[in-house]
Amino acid sequence: MTMTDDRQERIRNRAHQIWQEEGHPAGQHERHWHQAAADVDREDAGKPTVGKKPAKKAPGASKAKAAPKQEKLVAKAGKPKASKPKKAAK
Repeated sequence: MTMTDDRQERIRNRAHQIWQEEGHPAGQHERHWHQAAADVDREDAGKPTVGKKPAKKAPGASKAKAAPKQEKLVAKAGKPKASKPKKAAK
């Protein structure tokens, strides 16, 4: 069995489980399949691959900080705009 076949089988089993948990609804097979695929992908993302070591971090690498420009945009978006006085009608 190839990795693709194994993944398909896991998705099929998970979709069936979702269908059963929801009380066997008709016409929901596509939603169940996509949800199952996301579940399987999320599960696989948490597992280390066999025979491969995780990549080393670059020296001095740490958690990324928000870019200052992005912080300014967020702060600016939260402030109310000052309204200009309207000119009197003649």
